[in-house]
Amino acid sequence: MSTELVHIGFGSVVAINRAIAFLSINQQPIKRLLREVREKGLLIDATHGRKAKTAILFDTGHMVLAAVTAETIAHRLVTASMLSEEKVEL
Repeated sequence: MSTELVHIGFGSVVAINRAIAFLSINQQPIKRLLREVREKGLLIDATHGRKAKTAILFDTGHMVLAAVTAETIAHRLVTASMLSEEKVEL
């Protein structure tokens, strides 16, 4: 199993095969989860000072804040997988 990386903005990439969910941080349950993760020291802020729009939850319990929307990350993931499929077909 190879590691797939996806760009989440400002030069940051994450291993997408370890991600469980892309969460919008506008909901109160997600804000509570963010507070708990921050208290445990498992929060990684990859926003570079901008407003966080997405929280990415990993299977290790870590959470990454990204300044791009979940839809943008999903689109980048789909585009990357389509490019890798084209390379295999050649």
